[in-house]
Amino acid sequence: MPQTLLLRLPNSRSEDTEWLTIDAAGEPAAARQRGPLTLAAAVGRSTRVVVIAPATQILLAEPELPPGSGVKLARAVPFALEEQLTEDVDQLVFALGKRRPSGGTPVAVVSRSVLQSWMAELNAAGIDPVAIYPDMSLLPQNPSQTILWYENGRLSVRRPDRLPFAVELTPVTEALIVAGVIGDPLAADALPEAMEPPPLESAIFYVTREDWAKVQDEIERLVDHFASLKIQLLPDGPLPWLARDLAATDAVNLLQGEFAKNTDYGARWHRWRTAAALAVALLVVHVAAQAYQLHQSKHETAALDAEIAELFAATMPADTMQDPRRQMQQRLERIRHSGPGPQHFLRTLQTLSGALADTPKTSIDSLSYREESLDLKVTAPSVAALSQLSQAVGRQGLSAEIQSSTPVAAGVEAQLQIRAQGTKARH
Repeated sequence: MPQTLLLRLPNSRSEDTEWLTIDAAGEPAAARQRGPLTLAAAVGRSTRVVVIAPATQILLAEPELPPGSGVKLARAVPFALEEQLTEDVDQLVFALGKRRPSGGTPVAVVSRSVLQSWMAELNAAGIDPVAIYPDMSLLPQNPSQTILWYENGRLSVRRPDRLPFAVELTPVTEALIVAGVIGDPLAADALPEAMEPPPLESAIFYVTREDWAKVQDEIERLVDHFASLKIQLLPDGPLPWLARDLAATDAVNLLQGEFAKNTDYGARWHRWRTAAALAVALLVVHVAAQAYQLHQSKHETAALDAEIAELFAATMPADTMQDPRRQMQQRLERIRHSGPGPQHFLRTLQTLSGALADTPKTSIDSLSYREESLDLKVTAPSVAALSQLSQAVGRQGLSAEIQSSTPVAAGVEAQLQIRAQGTKARH
């Protein structure tokens, strides 16, 4: 089993979550920690997560169910437990364990809304557990002694080969009496003289140092009510103790039915990761040469596309590039049919391109070429910029005439005609 993050949900939202990382042998791989769920999620990102839920909200039972399995067996559970249920069965989730040799089947029952709330909090923090167990179901079994676990006013009891149960009652003496661990003095006085009182139990009492300080005097007064009583302090809290037999636990996992995980991907990956790594390595070797060639081709194609875009922007700045080959061919066809040939048009465009480079913030809104004259609609920041553009064209042996100009927000909008020097203006 890979490393596991054992995470214990608190009894109330005001308390911090508690977690512990354990190795394949069930031993702690790091110190126990407390804090918000988001911090636990960061620790358990690469491990399988098992959650311990407060058993105060979970009913544990072991009814004798009819033969069967799967859905058929699950449908029989609510009828077998109807006398113990206080909620509508549609609002409950029933989880089943393995049928025991004695004939009983362990069952855990929890409110659907409670389980949904736990899962919502875990998933919101990025935690996807493989199992959720009731906390007291992880109590160790002892073939000859009763296991008692006292924490924050709750007494959990597990007798040999019996389901655990809990009693929330103070003082602890009353909890022990209600649980049937020790006899009730008043009931003993009322027994007929011929009736023997029940035998005393041998027990191990597990408790944290903090809780032991609260109940020590009371427990020490009750020693005579046990055949034997051993006190076992939990200096690191109950979590490391509950984690000891996690790998071999027969506790009922609440994540069944609609809450079940489809696949334990972490475990499958652990088994197949070597084969997967070899397969990936072979694939990389097979594809490497082709990938290199594709990379080179893409690099060359990108460079060519950049050159095409640059040329298109310089020759047809007013058009949006979609299919540059087709667009430029159509423009050339129009030029061929509108004048003596493309040479003069191309020379005019070249001259205009150079002049625009010398006139910043001047843009072409539209242009047309006819009868060896290039008519443009341009926007310039000022009249001086228009004059600078005309002079730049004139220095290349062409004539640039400003036919009209109109002030606009961006500067000046003008109609400009470029033609060969000595030719008449076209109107």
